[in-house]
Amino acid sequence: MNNFTPFAALAGGLLIGISASLLLWLNGKIAGISGIVNGALWTKASDDRIWRVLFIVGLIAGGFIYLALFPGTIQPRTGFSLWLVGAAGLLVGLGTALGGGCTSGHGVCGLSRLSIRSLVATVTFLVTAIVTVFVMRHVLGAA
Repeated sequence: MNNFTPFAALAGGLLIGISASLLLWLNGKIAGISGIVNGALWTKASDDRIWRVLFIVGLIAGGFIYLALFPGTIQPRTGFSLWLVGAAGLLVGLGTALGGGCTSGHGVCGLSRLSIRSLVATVTFLVTAIVTVFVMRHVLGAA
């Protein structure tokens, strides 16, 4: 295990949990990224769109701030074709629409509320990911 970073993982998990809890307690909203992005793109209520856009900007800005504070800690993967990455993104979007939410909404917020629906969705996400990695690496030979 070359990339085992328990303290960074613990800090990240705590920040995600605190952020999701604050959003639920203060705004009554679930921190599901697919729902937040969907609402930012398609909602007609401007007051609802503002917090969604700020949430997304905060996610992106957080990544840049981390890279500025800890340069060289994350190396981007290369060698993937743009169409493959785009197709994967579209499939993820389709999956979140079919699943009624994403891993952050179901896996973080739903499981913490002891939602059976979120438990089923999260298990489905994980099994699908495991099968996909197996097929890509061992059947199709992708690295």
